[in-house]
Amino acid sequence: MSADFTSLLHKAALGRQLDSHEAETAFHAIMAGEVDPVQLAAFLTALKLRGETFAELTGAVQAVRHHMTVLPDVPAGAIDVCGTGGDGLKTLNVSTAVAFVLAGLGVPVAKHGNRALSSATGATDVLEVLGIPPTDDLELQGHRLREDGLVFLAAPQHHPAMRHAAPVRKALGFRTLFNLLGPLCNPAQVRHQLIGVFDGRWCEPVARALGALGSLSVWVVHGSTEEGGSDELTLAGPSQVSAWQDDTLFSFGIEPDMAGLAAAPISAIRGGDAQTNAGALLALLDGAGGAYRDTVLLNAAAALHVAGRGDIVKAGAIDVPAFRRNVGMAADSIDRGLARAALEAARMSAHSIAPKDAGRS
Repeated sequence: MSADFTSLLHKAALGRQLDSHEAETAFHAIMAGEVDPVQLAAFLTALKLRGETFAELTGAVQAVRHHMTVLPDVPAGAIDVCGTGGDGLKTLNVSTAVAFVLAGLGVPVAKHGNRALSSATGATDVLEVLGIPPTDDLELQGHRLREDGLVFLAAPQHHPAMRHAAPVRKALGFRTLFNLLGPLCNPAQVRHQLIGVFDGRWCEPVARALGALGSLSVWVVHGSTEEGGSDELTLAGPSQVSAWQDDTLFSFGIEPDMAGLAAAPISAIRGGDAQTNAGALLALLDGAGGAYRDTVLLNAAAALHVAGRGDIVKAGAIDVPAFRRNVGMAADSIDRGLARAALEAARMSAHSIAPKDAGRS
């Protein structure tokens, strides 16, 4: 236990805020495995009870980025689409499906993900069923992104230092600042991101933090449903968006009808186990209609804007005709088989190196 961390723990326990440098120091100690589990639990709980701040988030992100394994030689314009998890809605895998839709349209996607948190099955779980297991081979990951335009970056392979906090996070059983860090620490260091957050109060701070850390275009979104908040744009109610673009932060709302899509309850996209969710994703890419398809189209249309492939914001608000054009582009990716082809390319790439990676976790 470092003296610096002990001092910062005492400060947090008194309800005082840490500045970004202090937060970075604390999280460096955590990532280095220097913090006793009891002290770590106390620290995370103190931040949670007082309410984490923008400065603490920014400092923590800088520390985690320092310890992550970075993917080099990333194409310009690469995007990530992911959520924080933690919303408890256990939906089908939306951002994973969006990644295939975008890749089908030629948008380079470096999709950061993990195993199940808020959904019934996480991105890594469903990808394994689809025949796309994670790999820690940086050369292979880079090849997939540059040649196929799509790579899935499993968090454990790129954030090994997170293991020091994992048992405490699991034992605590409630959301902490760590729930926000993954989406802000993409190993490909993308500068275009569509991020969903479990709590709407984090939309603006997360967008502002990414802007301060060098992002070019960011949407941070939170949807409203009849069962609570969603870490994606949703058909079940209005969604709030905080956007960082052209060095400016602004916020607005989105309703499903702006995209020309019908409202639907969140239960319409309830997920199951990994086999169930993988089957639903394949059916979607093969042309199945319904609320899952429409939710993916809604989020993909937003992601196309963030990627610079179809501007849908005018004077700080949604340009409805442009938004609907993006929905049409996303639908074309599915209906013309482009998204399914992106999945098959990812499968083939994974299969071609399976013997080399055999036995890896």
